[in-house]
Amino acid sequence: MGRLLSYASGTSDVSLLGETIGANFEATTARFPDRPALVDRPSGRRWTYAELGRDVRRLARALLASGIEARDRIGIWSPNCAEWVLLQYATAMVGAILVNVNPSYRTHELEYVLNQSGIRMLVAASATGRADYPAMVAEVAPRCGALGEVVIIGTPGYDELVARSEAVDEEALDARAASLDPDDPINIQYTSGTTGFPKGATLSHHNILNNGYFVTELLGYDENDRVCLPVPFYHCFGMVMGNLGATAHGSCIVIPAPSFDPVATLETVVEERCTSLYGVPTMFIAELNDPGFSSYDLSSLRTGIMAGSPCPVEVMKRVISEMNMSEVAICYGMTETSPVSTQTRRDDDLDRRTATVGRVMPHLEVKVCDPATGAMVARGEPGELCTRGYSVMLGYFENPEATAEAIDAVGWMHTGDLAVMRDDGYVNIVGRIKDLVIRGGENIYPREIEEFLYRHPDIVDAQVIGVPDARYGEELCAWVQLREGAGALSAEDLRLFCEGQLAHYKIPRYVQVVEEFPMTVTGKVRKVEMRERSIALLGLEEVARERHA
Repeated sequence: MGRLLSYASGTSDVSLLGETIGANFEATTARFPDRPALVDRPSGRRWTYAELGRDVRRLARALLASGIEARDRIGIWSPNCAEWVLLQYATAMVGAILVNVNPSYRTHELEYVLNQSGIRMLVAASATGRADYPAMVAEVAPRCGALGEVVIIGTPGYDELVARSEAVDEEALDARAASLDPDDPINIQYTSGTTGFPKGATLSHHNILNNGYFVTELLGYDENDRVCLPVPFYHCFGMVMGNLGATAHGSCIVIPAPSFDPVATLETVVEERCTSLYGVPTMFIAELNDPGFSSYDLSSLRTGIMAGSPCPVEVMKRVISEMNMSEVAICYGMTETSPVSTQTRRDDDLDRRTATVGRVMPHLEVKVCDPATGAMVARGEPGELCTRGYSVMLGYFENPEATAEAIDAVGWMHTGDLAVMRDDGYVNIVGRIKDLVIRGGENIYPREIEEFLYRHPDIVDAQVIGVPDARYGEELCAWVQLREGAGALSAEDLRLFCEGQLAHYKIPRYVQVVEEFPMTVTGKVRKVEMRERSIALLGLEEVARERHA
C-alpha cells in the first residue's frame, strides 16, 4: 500500500460562529462589561469592555450620520492606535467595508488603492516623524473621484466626526446592525500583485471573525488574557489574530507603540503583565538581542504567535526558553485565507512546535498538489499548498480574473507556496512557486518593484529577487541593465529614487548592475540562478543555510 496522500481536514467540537463581528463584539461587552478591553500605552488611555462598547457605538452612529451606507468603503491609513481599533468595530457595526491602507505606503500606492477600492471616507494619521499623511492625502485627493471626506486622527476634524453621533439614535444603529449578514464583505486588504499593482482581498465577517476566534481558541484565551500587539493592525496578524481573537474571548488588546519598538514592547509586557505576545521573527530577534533583555520580568507571558515569514527554528526555541512563552504557536497562512490555515498546538512536542508550521485548523481543509497536474502528492513529497473552507476570501475586489486564477472551480485557494505534509499531518513550507519575497512579514511581489524601476531614466531592464537576510528573513536585490552611456548606479542612488514613492520595505537593499540576465533556452529569466549568484556575490551563504519551519 502506498503512502498517505497529502490531505488533511480539521475536526472540532466547537462550532463555527454564525454571526457578524458587531453582534459578537456586543455579546462580549455584555458578558464582560468591567473587564479591561483596550490599553493604548503611548497615549495612556484605557477602556473596559463597557467603555469600549460605548465609544464604538458612538463612532458607528457618527458614520451613519455621515451618510455611510452598508458596503461603502472607508479607508484607515494609520500606524497602530486606539482609533484604529474603534474604527474597525464601528465600520463592522454599520456594514461599511474597512479598507486597510499600509501606513508605509506613499503617494504612488495610496492613489492606486483609493481609486481601485473607491474609498468614500479616509481616516488618516496626523503627520509623524516618519510621514506627513495629511500632505500626501492632499496631493493625491484631487485625482481620487470617489473620495468625499478625509478625517485626520487627533485633530478637531476627528472630534467633529464623533460629535455627529448626536444626530442618530441607538435604535437606528441597532436597525442597521440587524440588517447585516455574516457573509457580507467587511474588509479589504491589499496584497502585492504579480501584475505590478496590489490586489484587494475582500473578506467577510464570517471569514475573519471565525479565523480570529479559532486561532485564539487554540491558544486557550479567556477574559484573563492580555495580548501585546506590536504587529500592525493593517495586516490580518494584528486586526484578525490580534483584535478579533481577543474580543471574541473577552481578552484585553494592548498596544505597545504605533509601530514596532523592541524596548517599548518589552516594557509593555512587564508593565501590563501581558500573557501573550505576537510578532514576526524579526521582532522576536530584536527583543531577544536587546542589550537590556535580561532585565525584563517576562514571567507573565504564557503564549503568543510567531508568524508572517519563515520562523527560524533556533529563534523559536529561544522564545520558548528565554521569554517564558511555553505555549507559543507558529501560524501559517495568507491574507486571502483570513489568514491562518495551519497552526501548531499548545501540547505539541518541541519538534512539531519549532520545526513545522503546524497542522490544519478546525473546519478547514489543506492539501498538497503537483503544481503541473493538480494531483495530490504523497505525504513527504513537495507540492503546492492549497486551502479550502470558511476562511477563503470572497475574491479580489472588482478583479474576477485574478480571483479565478487564485480560487479554483471547487473552492481551493492556491497559495503559490511549496510545502511538504509530513506523515503526522504537520506541514513544512519549503519554498514558493512564484517569486514572492517576504521581508519581515511584508509580502512583496518583485513585479511591482520592477515596473516602478523602469521609470528610472538610466534603467532599461530590471529584475528583482529576494536574498536571505538574518534580520528580516529576506531582502530585495535588484539586477539592472543600464542604458548605454549611463553612469554608475549604486544602491544609495536607487534608494533616493524610490524614497517617498514606494514603501520603505519595497526599496531594494542591494543592486547588481549587469550586462545581461541568466536566461532559460526559452527566453525566460532564471531568477533561481540570479538568487544563487547573488548569495555568493554578497557573502550570504551562512544566512542561506539557516533552518526554518
